[in-house]
Amino acid sequence: MGKNRNRRDAVRERIGNAAALAVLVVIGLMALIGPSGVLAWSDHSVQLEEYQQRIATLEERRDVLENRVDLLDPDNVDADFADELVRGGLNVAHEDEYIVEIEPLPER
Repeated sequence: MGKNRNRRDAVRERIGNAAALAVLVVIGLMALIGPSGVLAWSDHSVQLEEYQQRIATLEERRDVLENRVDLLDPDNVDADFADELVRGGLNVAHEDEYIVEIEPLPER
């Protein structure tokens, strides 16, 4: 009986060691080729550059829109911009149209 028990213990130990080795191999492979692994770093860096370019483009657009909002401040409306918006909204401005500003006549 003692010999059989030692044999079972040895088999269990080998199975446990094999299972542990298999787990370590899987973890190692995931670290190498997994979605966050070493080989995916280049893909992530390319994607990061694309996102940074998109962020820069969106920030530029946000700045333009922020400027337009500032021009429409109720306390200090930019007359030219308001005129442009109104004429464009009413569809009375043409692409080939030139706008010439005329100074108002001085009061007498």
